[in-house]
Amino acid sequence: MAEPAERQATYEDVLRVPRHLVAEIVNGRLVTHPRPSPRHLRASSRLGVKLGDSFDIGDNGPGGWWILDEPELHLGTNVLVADLAGWRCERMPSLPDTAWFELPPDWICEVLSPRTASVDRSEKIPLYAEQGVSHVWLIDPLLRTLEAFENIEGKWLLLTTLKDADTVSLPPFEAVSFDLSLLWAD
Repeated sequence: MAEPAERQATYEDVLRVPRHLVAEIVNGRLVTHPRPSPRHLRASSRLGVKLGDSFDIGDNGPGGWWILDEPELHLGTNVLVADLAGWRCERMPSLPDTAWFELPPDWICEVLSPRTASVDRSEKIPLYAEQGVSHVWLIDPLLRTLEAFENIEGKWLLLTTLKDADTVSLPPFEAVSFDLSLLWAD
């Protein structure tokens, strides 16, 4: 006897999840996890400040980007929440009036945690490639690493892996350099 088909998650399912959880629809199923840990938040916040100053605000950098924390991305049937995302202003001249974004970002950063790393790596990252996201950075605050990927014809090419206090100067933000240790909580 065949297994009954699993019901596809809907946005209503996302809205019913308690506020203390992050909810996403990944490949048709509802995925939830607790709010991020302090180490996770520190890495994400510090990176957002560093890139936001130079690329969003334009202080000591070229500007021309929207850099946002935890945007809700409606990409096809998926509802994803990236830790950070950036859109070139030339592709998205103004922010949408909705509480979410339907235009895929140009860059995404996921901060890995033991609870989210598997879904981030095996499910969300391929979806970002399918949607045409150009660059993905994966940050692991426990291992103190940053992996930078570029989307080449729908496949992720690992550009480099940085660790500890290496200098970060990577696409698409190579116009500015900073010390990776800026992200680590000590």
